[in-house]
Amino acid sequence: MHLAYPAVLSALLFSTGLYGVLARRNAILVLMSVELMLNAVNLDLVAFDVWLSRTATETLHSGQALTLFTIAIAAAEIGIGLAIVLAVYRNRGTSDIDRLRDAAEGPDDDGDTAATARAAEKAEATA
Repeated sequence: MHLAYPAVLSALLFSTGLYGVLARRNAILVLMSVELMLNAVNLDLVAFDVWLSRTATETLHSGQALTLFTIAIAAAEIGIGLAIVLAVYRNRGTSDIDRLRDAAEGPDDDGDTAATARAAEKAEATA
């Protein structure tokens, strides 16, 4: 098999994952897209390892070893990522990335002077 076939397939997988990261608003779908991108890199590592092992007399299979490390890191990443998403969902009630980002910004972050003035008036009224 030629090297071009897995390289094109991994490029398509990586592009699909990149589109999913940039276009999706659900945190779980973003994590799935990151996993798709990591699997595209794994496919490239194994394909290039097989391609290079044909020319070398002694093969170390370093691409396959790196793929195993990447799979282990991806498993840890998805476990921690899902735990964070579930904790945020329990606290905020949503896993929409835009709403979470908007909720994290305070009145000083977006330059809303009217909200700052109302907060100052409320503080003076209670004092």
